Amino acid sequence: MKQTLQVRLSQHLALTPQLQQSIRLLQLSTLELHQEVEQMLASNPLLETEEEFSVSTPELAANAPAETAADSGGEVGEGGEAPELSAEDFGGTEREDWENGTEGDDFDGIRELPSSSPGSGSDDDGERESQESAELTLAQHLGQQLAGHHLSAEDRAVMHVLIESLNEDGYLEDPLEEIAAAFTDDAEELEELLDRLRIALKLLQSLEPAGIAARDLSECLVLQLRTLAKSPEQVIAILICKSHLELLARRDMRRLMAETGADETLLREAQLLITKLEPKPGRRFAQGAAAAIVPDVIVRKSGREFRVMLNPEVAPKLRINELYANALRATRGGISNSPLGGQLQEARWFIKNIQQRFDTILRVSQAIVERQRGFFTHGELAMKPLVLREIADELGLHESTISRVTTAKYMATSWGTFELKYFFGSGLSTEAGGEASSTAVRALIKQFVAAEDTKKPLSDSALAAMLEEQGIQCARRTVAKYREAMKIAPANLRKAL
Repeated sequence: MKQTLQVRLSQHLALTPQLQQSIRLLQLSTLELHQEVEQMLASNPLLETEEEFSVSTPELAANAPAETAADSGGEVGEGGEAPELSAEDFGGTEREDWENGTEGDDFDGIRELPSSSPGSGSDDDGERESQESAELTLAQHLGQQLAGHHLSAEDRAVMHVLIESLNEDGYLEDPLEEIAAAFTDDAEELEELLDRLRIALKLLQSLEPAGIAARDLSECLVLQLRTLAKSPEQVIAILICKSHLELLARRDMRRLMAETGADETLLREAQLLITKLEPKPGRRFAQGAAAAIVPDVIVRKSGREFRVMLNPEVAPKLRINELYANALRATRGGISNSPLGGQLQEARWFIKNIQQRFDTILRVSQAIVERQRGFFTHGELAMKPLVLREIADELGLHESTISRVTTAKYMATSWGTFELKYFFGSGLSTEAGGEASSTAVRALIKQFVAAEDTKKPLSDSALAAMLEEQGIQCARRTVAKYREAMKIAPANLRKAL
């Protein structure tokens, strides 16, 4: 075989460590970003927050810049132009490479929102209870109630096992036999442990919130109904929850009357009791439900314009520790020969990448507000079709960068707080030749359903016909898809008894 030398030209993109960090920071949520900042502060002594700086070196803090990237804001004018932050502050030409990336069983009939237990107090009491539940886990809440019971060490251990077996909705998913079998194989000990578990389960189910430690939805609802004063409608409601939940879900009134022996009025009263129950009693203690969404961007109306600004609460204010940096400069050989020189460069990169992240979020948010001015003025019915490519082309960024920016980032508006992805949606053809946003179509469907006669709910075909009357061409299957996405039940399940 003859050996030869060949020269070939090819193009490839090398990811520098700084670019890799920039891309990773961009796709992090606010919570993940703050965790990343805490880790960096703990590992790099040359990086500190401005609060630490002002406390430790007050004489240097007086010379600090009055405004950081987190405090900057932009205002969208008539022409859609927004003031740009200087390239010097954000890494000059490095920002262009970074921004362009490297790529081409809820039960129907029971309300969804958490409810307070029957017989709860005023709104203030409910608000206080909600705040307390957000601070406590379900296990802690149940443990506090058990503190007032005089239990033996063995009984407390059994109660602890049951509490730890509850899922986040407050249900006991594992059978008692399986729980007992995990601790012993001896037949006598197994039977004794089962007896203890049964007694402990009864005690656990008597605690607040009502319905806790149920094995299924039927038992959960019955436990809550038994805390109410006895009445004819309560008795019928218990009977329905025990044996006829499927008939109630299908709104089969005739069968319910036949099975329960109740008349129409009593059935309606029983249904009203059931709809006030909480199908997931442990839901309000779940950490995910208790965590509040903190917006990254805030939009405020100023006259006829909308001002877009970063939320100063989510933007970390970081800087280099000047005392350490000056000490490095004074060492023999300078910063480059010092073992801490690499950490100083790492701290500078990190600060610059954090600033780049928020600068890009701000620019994308400004472009969204300018494109969706109708939404910010009139609400979701005025939402326009918008795709990631449009914003990418307008800002000169890669589409993958827009995807990263709009994921797990939130915008606070006068209509509520929304993920940035919410403002993007496909379009449906209209009779006028234009397009209507899928978000606006969903809003119309929700509006039609809210105004319907519950005795004669609108079918998907009827909703499609009503949309066509509004000039929007939407197939029945598309209406069904949008309805299911909004968790709206079919017409037969929305029919009132």
